[in-house]
Amino acid sequence: MRTIIVQTLALIACALAALPAQAADPLVSIDWVKANLGKPGIVFLDVTSAGGRSKANFEAAHIPGSVYTDYGKAGWREKNAAGVNGMLPPVEKLEKVIGAHGIDNATHVVLIPMGKKAQDTGAATRLYWTFKVLGHDAVSILDGGFVGWTAEVVEETKKPVNPLEQGASTPAAKSFKANLRADMIASKGDVEAAIAEKQPVVDNRPSDFFLGVSKSKDARIGGTLPGATNLPESWLTVNNGGKFRSKAQLEKLYAAAGVATTGKQINFCNTGHWASLGWFVSSEIVGNKSAKMYDGSMAEWTRDEKAPVQRSIVVE
Repeated sequence: MRTIIVQTLALIACALAALPAQAADPLVSIDWVKANLGKPGIVFLDVTSAGGRSKANFEAAHIPGSVYTDYGKAGWREKNAAGVNGMLPPVEKLEKVIGAHGIDNATHVVLIPMGKKAQDTGAATRLYWTFKVLGHDAVSILDGGFVGWTAEVVEETKKPVNPLEQGASTPAAKSFKANLRADMIASKGDVEAAIAEKQPVVDNRPSDFFLGVSKSKDARIGGTLPGATNLPESWLTVNNGGKFRSKAQLEKLYAAAGVATTGKQINFCNTGHWASLGWFVSSEIVGNKSAKMYDGSMAEWTRDEKAPVQRSIVVE
């Protein structure tokens, strides 16, 4: 009888482990991370590679227990068959990438950006969006990132107050199964419809890209989507750093930029990196759950020579 009970409990435990984790707060604080270090069921996923930190840098000093991932090379984004860079890979590929980092459906993923600028923090928002698209709601971002974690130092030694660890991270692979939310991804057709219906399309690139002064190497020509409104990524974090602005501050900035905080909205940039910051702020901080992100952005849009582009300044 005892053997049967033990086997039953083991089966229940396995079943619970396979269940999706509950939704988590979009942002967690440094104090929250300190209080949860070493707890089972949480993976601190380090994406500081987008801020210039190599794997060797990570192994020299990182948040204890965190797992390193290479934002550009680990398989989180890829060039699609049409030649567009930075696109969301097929679900099957992402399942393998996620599982290889020791993450399953019951894991709470906490993303650790570098936190120097809004741009590198975009790596965390891009992966956050990816997890959400794959149906995984237990995902958060460390507000302030690694820079915030190491900012406070002991006066005598100048060493960080918060703990750091050395060495490699080699998590045991786990099985992750996605539940794709295709409705979260705005396609080129969705953008065309939004433009035709005069729905908000929000350009989260710096103003020089929006105006057409600068051009991404991934875009055929400079400029923006017709009728787009510019809300630069640098506005979304405090002093263009790694800490997000408050909801109240963001609402004022949205009003100043002429961007609504409710209703349908499509965020875009060059390749879906800066746009993920705009989507994250709109959806997860401001609370506009009707916001979507155009993954292909201007890289895909401008490949079509017939697709209209708005150019305020032509410098060529």
